[in-house]
Amino acid sequence: MLRSRAALALFAPAFLAVSALALAPAGAVAAQRFVNIPYAAWTDDEPQYRLYPGDEIDVSVPSAPELNKTVTVQPDGRIMLPLLAPQMAAGRSAPELEQALGAAYAGQLLRPDVTVVVRAQPLKVFVGGEVGKAGVYDMPGDMDALRAIIQAGGFQDSAKRSHVMIIRRNRDGRPMMRTVNFDGPLQAGGHADLVPLRRFDIVYVPKTGLANVGVVMTQLRNALPISFSYAFGGLAPF
Repeated sequence: MLRSRAALALFAPAFLAVSALALAPAGAVAAQRFVNIPYAAWTDDEPQYRLYPGDEIDVSVPSAPELNKTVTVQPDGRIMLPLLAPQMAAGRSAPELEQALGAAYAGQLLRPDVTVVVRAQPLKVFVGGEVGKAGVYDMPGDMDALRAIIQAGGFQDSAKRSHVMIIRRNRDGRPMMRTVNFDGPLQAGGHADLVPLRRFDIVYVPKTGLANVGVVMTQLRNALPISFSYAFGGLAPF
């Protein structure tokens, strides 16, 4: 239930859109467009890295080196450190975790400065919709949206290749969405906008013939595994 609340935080705009469509007259439904969904403007700025279960981090306390430890973020999002109760790490950036751990150690150390270093992690993305095998994939090295779809089994015949959706969080934790055309440019042998992916990006391929954004977003919501909600933990508690 707690994890699903984090997932719902991402898709709250979609729920509002679907509700509005259900209550609107038939003519108004046809007028609904993507611009009515309150996503943040797309930017290629690097979003702040947030921790995820399975991440390994080095925690250092310069004033008490005996407390230095390498820990793994547990499935519940917490880490175990000497002298402290379990601390929530998932959904926090390294600076935010440093601040939280410093506050936790303040009652026991004179200089509770803490340094957190995140070890290199795989590029984890979700690929869903009309692909061979939807799921969460660990991508080796740099990856773009088209290669991610190929790794997920490629497009199904029912795929709407001209409207592939890419969703990611910006620096402020707000969801951004853009669409990519993998139809015309590929068939004509032209240049396709491949979109380099970042960790926790969502690549979703809708069905051909679906023009209603509310229906597409409902499909996406239903396809996203709850475990992937940690990627959006900055907006809701676990």
